[in-house]
Amino acid sequence: MKRLTILGSTGSIGVSTLEVVGQFPDAFQVVGLGAGRNVRLLADQIRAVRPLCVAVLDETAAGELAGLLGPDDPHPEILWGPEGYRRVATLDSAHMVVSAIVGAAGLLPTLAAIDAGKDIALANKETLVIAGQVVMERVGRRGVRLFPVDSEHSAIFQALQGNPKKALKRILLTASGGPFFGSTAERLESVTPQAALRHPNWAMGPKITIDSATLMNKGLEVIEAHWLFQVPVETIHVHIHPESIIHSMVEYVDGSVIAQMGVPDMKIPIAYALSYPDRLPVSAPTLDLFDLGTLTFHPPDMEAFPCLRLAYEAAEAGGTLPAVLNAANEVAVQAFLDGALGFMDIPRLIEEVMAAHPVEPADSVERILDADRWAREKARDFVLHRGYAPSAQAL
Repeated sequence: MKRLTILGSTGSIGVSTLEVVGQFPDAFQVVGLGAGRNVRLLADQIRAVRPLCVAVLDETAAGELAGLLGPDDPHPEILWGPEGYRRVATLDSAHMVVSAIVGAAGLLPTLAAIDAGKDIALANKETLVIAGQVVMERVGRRGVRLFPVDSEHSAIFQALQGNPKKALKRILLTASGGPFFGSTAERLESVTPQAALRHPNWAMGPKITIDSATLMNKGLEVIEAHWLFQVPVETIHVHIHPESIIHSMVEYVDGSVIAQMGVPDMKIPIAYALSYPDRLPVSAPTLDLFDLGTLTFHPPDMEAFPCLRLAYEAAEAGGTLPAVLNAANEVAVQAFLDGALGFMDIPRLIEEVMAAHPVEPADSVERILDADRWAREKARDFVLHRGYAPSAQAL
């Protein structure tokens, strides 16, 4: 039986992971959970899987959680804050840590898990975006295994199996295009948060859903793929694929292209990461190609969706610029959701923050976190003092 710690258990990936665990109780045991402030859902999860230890955002959330657990409920050790996440991530009894905390906040507990010798099922792409060099060096030094959970990176991982690395020519990273595929930059000026949160294919949390709408999510995945598969950025090409059936493809030097296909259901790549090299009979819909009929592909529109261009620029520059890109994006997305920015102000703010940043080598956690803090402060300053304001239609 494989024992798991799930960081980000109350988010969409965490909930799906627990659904997989529930389908295969003889294969997995959950020993640790890490969440934020959604203590009601966390209390339900504690009752369901009976972990040894949990961590929440702060002491207030810890007190609320303790108050929700009755005398007949399990009572795991309740921790909080960065130290609490670190302790949950490094539980001696865990074999694997599912890293699904959203954003840069996932970096430190993921690094702690790696340093403790845990295999990682990685759903937190920002960990590799902002600190790819440091993370991959530690993975190699500790000899742990890093399994991708993102559907696209799981697809690439599967398509690479059994083939020599030297035969790889290109990675073809697919994107749904989000809710605004085919829109012009002019039309996108008036997009509302409500419209941006309506993804056509996937059910995700608000931050990643907005990233999908701007194509920043795909840009972050380009950087993640660069580090995860140790390939040059220029060999990673984005293809818009609205049906979200081919999750990504790999092209080899002989012209062969291998694609991984499936219905858009995150339980499939999650189960593969948890059970590799085995495959589990996950309860997911069957792909019916006859019913589907057509698969389409389109080049990305970098003018209407400049976040993708900015991600490529950050990846090519390297150093601390990807951390700055990510931090500015996190601030901009939240400001958009709060009504303080328009949709197209997101890439404008990110580009301005990137232009102001003196790039340094990303060779230590301290330097990366300094760049992250600098970018967040600069982005907030731009929101407050540089005249950004949403259009009337976006309010």
